[in-house]
Amino acid sequence: MKFVAFGVALVAIAAPAFAAGDATAGVKVFQRCAACHSAEPGVNRIGPSLFGVIGRQAGTLPGFPYSLPMLHTDFEWTQDNVQALLAGNSGLRHGGFRGLPDTQDRADVAAYLATLR
Repeated sequence: MKFVAFGVALVAIAAPAFAAGDATAGVKVFQRCAACHSAEPGVNRIGPSLFGVIGRQAGTLPGFPYSLPMLHTDFEWTQDNVQALLAGNSGLRHGGFRGLPDTQDRADVAAYLATLR
């Protein structure tokens, strides 16, 4: 279990049983994310590019102006962490994002992001 200090929240990110995702379906669901995030390398929007996000240390994409709390986190993005963030109740703060209510949608986006290499 890793502990993530994010703002004033201290969050334990465990590895609960998340759904298996379908990357092809995730392409369509990702359109909800595309207003703030790009899937293209080096293309940042309000949020950082998510190209190569799976396996990347949080807050480390070169050239993106992360908030101080994100710069001081200590975790790596995994499909489970992405699903926790997308659930909206992980304790991770993500702008005004309130989460994706559908478990399968969250799994599909995480699977899609894992293909972006």
